[in-house]
Amino acid sequence: MSKKALVIIALSISLVACNKPAEVKEVKTAYVDTSELMKEYTEAKDLEAKYKTKAEEKGRQLEAEINRFKQEAASFQAQAQANGQAWAQQKGAELQKKEQQLSYAQQALSQELQQESGKEMDSLVSGVKKFIKTYGKEKGYAYIYGTGDAASILYAEDKFDITKEIIKALNDKYKAPAKTEEKAEAKK
Repeated sequence: MSKKALVIIALSISLVACNKPAEVKEVKTAYVDTSELMKEYTEAKDLEAKYKTKAEEKGRQLEAEINRFKQEAASFQAQAQANGQAWAQQKGAELQKKEQQLSYAQQALSQELQQESGKEMDSLVSGVKKFIKTYGKEKGYAYIYGTGDAASILYAEDKFDITKEIIKALNDKYKAPAKTEEKAEAKK
């Protein structure tokens, strides 16, 4: 075989090798609409309801004090002329102090509820992230993106949306311990 023939064979082999398509492994991806997830996740709904109820309960007591203050302020107007300027100044100062205390109490209540609910919500979000990570590994996903309020995806085909699957799985997991506890209670 001539040198020329060997060079032609070598070139044709390298061309064939270059044209051979590389094996491409499909990268499995999906996304979750985090806004929808938090609206439909039962534990998140329960947490929201818990703090709404707590705010209403604690707010009722404060509301009663505010109503008493409003009545006092209204009667102050009527009594101010009858009792003179010195009385009006003293009573007016007392009412201002009371109004300020009520304002502080409202702020303190709001902050207390925000802190409590914030801790629980952070814990819930952390649990959801861990769940999605485990879910992704089990289902063979390379990536699971998040959309919603803090969107990290500007466009994705609907076929990659696994929000409903995740909500169902999370809700099933959330309900499961409650059922186990109910059975344990029934046995007692």
